[in-house]
Amino acid sequence: MGNMAVKRDRISNKAISPSPGREMGENDPARTDAAIRSIARLIGRQIAREQFERKAQKQHLPSP
Repeated sequence: MGNMAVKRDRISNKAISPSPGREMGENDPARTDAAIRSIARLIGRQIAREQFERKAQKQHLPSP
């Protein structure tokens, strides 16, 4: 448990504070949701691609 306290002491708010000149609207929940959906879509496509490649290798089909 002692290590956890040391790690907490090292955490700085400077790492997550907004940079000067940022607009207030950049923390918009709708924008965050859209970014999360976009990332999830990319991850889903990658997973589907990998599954297709594994299936193609098992069936000896040429991959796209």
